[in-house]
Amino acid sequence: MTKRVHQPREDAEFDFILRMSKVPVLAYFTGTWPKAIEPCRAMDLVVGGIADEYTGRLTAVRTDITRCPVATERYGITGAPSFVLLKEGEAVAHGTGPMTTAEVRDFLDGHL
Repeated sequence: MTKRVHQPREDAEFDFILRMSKVPVLAYFTGTWPKAIEPCRAMDLVVGGIADEYTGRLTAVRTDITRCPVATERYGITGAPSFVLLKEGEAVAHGTGPMTTAEVRDFLDGHL
């Protein structure tokens, strides 16, 4: 995992990252149950690359559903991996399921 991807340990830390970010935030929600582990690990690589590519234009946040239940509920997350693009704390786009790097770029470029 690249150092450019934040990994909050709780909801308060997630909210702090949102408040401090001067650029849009890509929050991707992960899970630790058996069917979610492999797709989420694959997304770690994709989002890490995106975080490097979009340096200065985007803050990436890997959000564990069990550690950040308030954020998970706030953004209507029902599965992992899921994505929410946030501008000034407001969700402007949602995505669910594994995505390729090209699909994440398309997701972002349509809303940044």
